[in-house]
Amino acid sequence: MMSEETPQEKAEQAGAETAGATQEWSLREVRQWLRDVVVAVLVAVFVIVFLYQPVKVEGTSMQPGLQNHDRLFVNKFVYDFGKIHRGDIVVFRYPLDPKKSFIKRVIGLPGDRLSIVDGHVFINGKRLHEPYVPLRYRDRTSMMVGVIPPHEYFVMGDHRNVSEDSRDFGPVPRKDIYGEASLVYWPLNYMGMAH
Repeated sequence: MMSEETPQEKAEQAGAETAGATQEWSLREVRQWLRDVVVAVLVAVFVIVFLYQPVKVEGTSMQPGLQNHDRLFVNKFVYDFGKIHRGDIVVFRYPLDPKKSFIKRVIGLPGDRLSIVDGHVFINGKRLHEPYVPLRYRDRTSMMVGVIPPHEYFVMGDHRNVSEDSRDFGPVPRKDIYGEASLVYWPLNYMGMAH
């Protein structure tokens, strides 16, 4: 003979089933959340290791576009498939000490005939338009550089008065250029594309 459950027993059983279902649902949710976090971390590691590298600007040679202590991402992938263009802001191993990295703007491409007259850059006999160099940051340097060798790039800082660049150490070999400045992420009020 079966005894009927009292309303209180039914409620307790229903409560136990609901608690079990809730606990099972919570464990499932926690597992999904952990999986998502692990995937996000792996993607971030892949992006940082293979595609982008965070760097800190040290010095004032790229002002006004890049400030001392700005933090930015360098795209390490872009030049594996694409060309380096005049005007690109590149990161490269410093020719006089390859343990150090420098960041400068590409001014002269391989095969260009380059000269600097009273601070103005001439490429193949034509004056280069450089809106990224404010008048107060120009210098009065004059030099005949000559033809940029194959697979080498003439780089200069935008703050010409204080920049150590190809005027000092010569053109940079292509193999030493390992990325393009992409995105300033700190400080937040300067966040945006590096230009």
